[in-house]
Amino acid sequence: MTGMSVRPYWEPRFDAYGDVDLRQRDRLLEQAAQRDLTDLVVFAHGWNNTRTMATRLYDRFFAPFPELLGEAGPARLGYMGVVWPSMRFADESLAGSPPEPAPGAPPGLDADVQRPGLDADAQRPGLDADVQRPGLDAETHRALEVVFPGRRQIVARLAELLAERSERLAALDEFGVLVRGLVRVRGEYGTAGDTAEADGDADAGVPAMFGEDVAEVCERFAAALTEARGKSDAEDRAFPDSGLGGLWDGAHELLRQATYYVMRRRAGAVGREGLGPVLGALAALRPAPRLHLVGHSFGGRLVSYALSGLPEGATVASVTLLQGAFSHYAFAERLPHAADRRGALHSAAHRVRGPVVSCHSRHDTALGLLYPVASRALGDDAPLLPDDTRWGAIGYDGVQAVEGCPRLDLAKALEGPFPAEGCVSVDVSEVVRHGVPPAGAHSDICHEELARLVLRAGRIGEG
Repeated sequence: MTGMSVRPYWEPRFDAYGDVDLRQRDRLLEQAAQRDLTDLVVFAHGWNNTRTMATRLYDRFFAPFPELLGEAGPARLGYMGVVWPSMRFADESLAGSPPEPAPGAPPGLDADVQRPGLDADAQRPGLDADVQRPGLDAETHRALEVVFPGRRQIVARLAELLAERSERLAALDEFGVLVRGLVRVRGEYGTAGDTAEADGDADAGVPAMFGEDVAEVCERFAAALTEARGKSDAEDRAFPDSGLGGLWDGAHELLRQATYYVMRRRAGAVGREGLGPVLGALAALRPAPRLHLVGHSFGGRLVSYALSGLPEGATVASVTLLQGAFSHYAFAERLPHAADRRGALHSAAHRVRGPVVSCHSRHDTALGLLYPVASRALGDDAPLLPDDTRWGAIGYDGVQAVEGCPRLDLAKALEGPFPAEGCVSVDVSEVVRHGVPPAGAHSDICHEELARLVLRAGRIGEG
């Protein structure tokens, strides 16, 4: 692929069901065998990506690797960027990424293709130019239409309601009904989509945000957004209205989190049904490269579920999760609050010969504040208290309830002895720290220190 800072590089595409482009897969296997690679780093992006944005992310993250390894090192390293149909809301911080012409459209769409009548810079209807409120901008509107084909009328009505910000409770109730209709996903991604959410994951099941009173849900999201804004030093930020109008900030967040609920399910399906078998084919090459998985956000979920999709006997060398957007109990043998249940990935670490590294940051407000509100299961009557850890994300506070899991700060992880196997939590708050609400530092991952961490975890270039 032209324009990449590293070679050799492959970028296979997967659809929402996990099916890979067969020509790209075959080319990958053929060329990887010809290159006689010692190691292959496989990176899966998260929620903030068009295909163009995903490629730019991979280019920036991989750029330090050649210099870190040195020209005469023993490793013959290859690079692979996984492209899967995700999306981003256009108001989210990219933490220093280059401008993207059309943020919001899922991968596979050309970023410079604009639909007539949708100007990315157009003022949202009904808003004062000096006071931007959480409406449905044109880019996100288009992305939702692509991600949810056949539901264009629902998307259009949701946009109208967000623009109107009605003081009527009936309008908020209508919004909740439409969101539930938009993200109806049971069976949409086949068995893998359902199984990925029903096999003991601590954030499995139907989230409460789809079944509880919509005003109460929006109030919780609005409160979380206010707290997230309070943790930011950003000068350009809007604050919620008072009264019922303020709940529309929470309603916008409800739509965002509902969309990410679909992305979460999709990531599990693509990992298990798509990437897992491709990794198995790479592991069957002779000689086979050592496989090192890296995932950001829902991409962390994707590569983790890929472990359960590996053929019998196949393993990978290491896994590095960058701000992973899934349960911090996913690898637990027993859940602290439900001793009869285990994490959905409790056995997955056994498919990794080296360490499973969770990089986490306290500056990630998307995972620290909004994820717990969105993940609480339907039917759980206990209130979500400030110290409630049941719905925590692995990218916010690391691996939980796994015996013997070391917790390292970044300096120790980079300079001290590094664990050779098992789960490892590394606090990367020192570098993953920049971003504005609502996501905070969630996407602030392109740092040389994190590239070094991937190399250390996989012992790449150590001979």
